[in-house]
Amino acid sequence: MAVQAVGKYVGISPQKTRWVIDQVRGMNAQQALAVLRHMPQSAAREVAKVVASALANADENEGLAKEDMYIAAITADGAPLRRWRRFGARGRFKPIIRRSSHITVVLDEQQGD
Repeated sequence: MAVQAVGKYVGISPQKTRWVIDQVRGMNAQQALAVLRHMPQSAAREVAKVVASALANADENEGLAKEDMYIAAITADGAPLRRWRRFGARGRFKPIIRRSSHITVVLDEQQGD
């Protein structure tokens, strides 16, 4: 049975987040949390929160064992942009675009023998 969790409006760009989620795609969920805990990227903390939330959903809502869950699908999609402005020399305008992302994690139960 598939269980999912979504982290919305995370203040890190999808490009940076995708680098982190590519490292844990297909892993056992608890093993992925251990890997994410030791990664230096700031996106790893946000991805770990969403994976932990999906594990909690599987345990509390569906009654599934945490040990049997693996990451079936994980994506980082673009969220709304925040546009900032910085003023440059000679009356010019330097736009700054702050990107954010939506992180989706789908956990599934491993078929054990």
